[in-house]
Amino acid sequence: MFVRTIEEIVKEKFESKKAIIVVGARQVGKTTLLQKVLKNKNYLFLDADDPSIRSLLQNPTTEQIRTFLGDYKYVFLDEAQRISGIGLTLKIITDQFKDVQLFVSGSSSFDLGNALNEPLTGRKWEYELFPISWEEYEKGIGFIKAEQQLENRLLYGFYPEVINNQGKERETLKNLVNSYLYRDILAFSDIRKPEIIEQLLQALALQVGSEVNYNELSQFIGINKITIQKYIDILEKGYIVFRLNSFNRNLRNEIKQNRKIYFYDNGIRNMIIGDFKQLNLRIDKGALWENFLVSERRKQNIYKDTFAKMYFWRTKQQQEIDFVEEKEGTISAYEFKWSKIKTKFPQKFLDNYKANGFVIDRKNFREFVMINN
Repeated sequence: MFVRTIEEIVKEKFESKKAIIVVGARQVGKTTLLQKVLKNKNYLFLDADDPSIRSLLQNPTTEQIRTFLGDYKYVFLDEAQRISGIGLTLKIITDQFKDVQLFVSGSSSFDLGNALNEPLTGRKWEYELFPISWEEYEKGIGFIKAEQQLENRLLYGFYPEVINNQGKERETLKNLVNSYLYRDILAFSDIRKPEIIEQLLQALALQVGSEVNYNELSQFIGINKITIQKYIDILEKGYIVFRLNSFNRNLRNEIKQNRKIYFYDNGIRNMIIGDFKQLNLRIDKGALWENFLVSERRKQNIYKDTFAKMYFWRTKQQQEIDFVEEKEGTISAYEFKWSKIKTKFPQKFLDNYKANGFVIDRKNFREFVMINN
């Protein structure tokens, strides 16, 4: 139903002979995307979830590779992060088999980034895939239906399986969190206490839209600050959360060290805290709205190569701006409001950075989450 933004970009690189790699969390549609791209091609599909495939691809010789490739000109390796040393195997294919176009998917950047970056330097095109974006969603079901579904999307998010199982959203999300997200985190990291990750995720979920203090998290959970930083890094590599740093240049009293942490998907966030109450009954409506807007903006900036940098801003005197974006030397300030409310931006920020201020609300959000290049 949904045409992914990067689909045409991937197709443009189709005969480049460089490996085409798509990474992202499990169940965001990587396999579906690449199978669609390869729809009319005769291709070899290698599923690394299959132990026999993993065994086949762990340190094979060139002649062994020649044997299993056969006459295939297109090869799709799914879940590549499950194969140790896969980067060298892929390097051999791209170097020694010039007529083979390689497609690779990976469910996280845990080991895959390290495994691929050095062996495939100059030999790959790499793209990130996230849950369905608002732009993809609206194009798929139409403007009116998308508008009618906005509150549901703030509650249940944009994972394809969740969207395609209306009425079973909670059950689907529970399965996603337990079977995929936690499984990947624990499988590809040396975390020995799964309950710590659960506590950390719950704490982060309750602080969406607020600044996150690692020292406070450390005291709350009962582990040291270094471990908190390490675990948050793991959650980022697993495409569960991402961070915004504070914007600071030359104004006195600007906060320099703090960060905000957002979830890539509202549904995952709500599943972690076990709260799916309707919007009008929630005290965290503003946080849900902010998480939705910032995560959608991040998808757009990455998909469309805007090279924009994303921040928030606050001073020690509690002057603050929800979201700051710097693009091509221009700085823009954004405040997020569910309802249209007259908002005054800190004049000192606007003047000093020659910035423009914008209020994003329920009525005008589409222009913020659908960037036109």
